Amino acid sequence: MSSQDERFPAAAPEPAGASADEGMTWWYRWLCRIAGVIGGMSCAFAGLWNCVTINPLNIAAGVWMMLNAFILFLCEAPFCCQFIEFANAVSARADGLRAWQKAAFYCGMAVFPVMLSLTLTTLFGNAIAFATGVLYGLSALGKKGDAISYARIHQQQKQMDEEKLTGTLEGQAL
Repeated sequence: MSSQDERFPAAAPEPAGASADEGMTWWYRWLCRIAGVIGGMSCAFAGLWNCVTINPLNIAAGVWMMLNAFILFLCEAPFCCQFIEFANAVSARADGLRAWQKAAFYCGMAVFPVMLSLTLTTLFGNAIAFATGVLYGLSALGKKGDAISYARIHQQQKQMDEEKLTGTLEGQAL
């Protein structure tokens, strides 16, 4: 048992919807993580490039983009930050978030530098980080329904429409 486990012996149980799985397939979870790592790299390089200027808004946007890259690496790939003591704790907490929460966080995090300084560097640098948020948002929507359930719903609706139509015709015939 580590010293951290001894300090926090029993954590509160997770809510039922906040599990790490949340209905995501393994390949989609890896796609989101890889997109997050690539988004972090693009934010880091574009942020560094943005800082090479004299415009203070570009410098602020570049610093924010590098901060975004650091957060993306911490949340999606903690092994990249193995010498930072709290990296695993942050990653575990980020894994406990629901998909829509990650989506809102990543998209909001990527939009801020673009609002600060609207340049091609900030747009392209934050595009993949924003796409990571979109991927998490799509997973929050859930799976697409199967054709059988849609056909059943369509058939029930069609029967109800026919019953309404025949009910109004019988009412007119009297």
